[in-house]
Amino acid sequence: MKNIIPAFVIFTTFIIACQGNSTKTNTPDSNVAKQEAGIKQCFQYISKKDTASLSLTTNKDKVTGVLTYRIFEKDKNNGTLSGIVKGDTIVADYTFQSEGTTSTREVVWLRKNDQLLEATGDIDEVNGKTKFKNLSALSFGKSIVFNKTACK
Repeated sequence: MKNIIPAFVIFTTFIIACQGNSTKTNTPDSNVAKQEAGIKQCFQYISKKDTASLSLTTNKDKVTGVLTYRIFEKDKNNGTLSGIVKGDTIVADYTFQSEGTTSTREVVWLRKNDQLLEATGDIDEVNGKTKFKNLSALSFGKSIVFNKTACK
């Protein structure tokens, strides 16, 4: 019995020492590095002859992306966006080409699970950019609802 106790202590010490040198792949630091690298997500909207596609890259509270609208019997809109993420809401400026003209308008989405509900509301033109009059008075889901899809 006297020989078992020292052997057990040595064995336990050896096991603890080996575990202390193991590398962890899911440390808080590695999660921060992944988040700083940016997370890409893609969404699409399809309704009869109308389609829209959205590709977003989120980096902490910043978001950038590419947005395209193809609404039947209207000119195609294609452009980029840049904005911020506030909780479950994305607020961004969408700079796009339509009919050979470059325009900028504010876009807002509310995230609900794997969907982005596009905002509608009263708008104003401020310094050549279309903006919502009051962000707290927006309606969501009455217009375009983007569904998450695999990125191509």
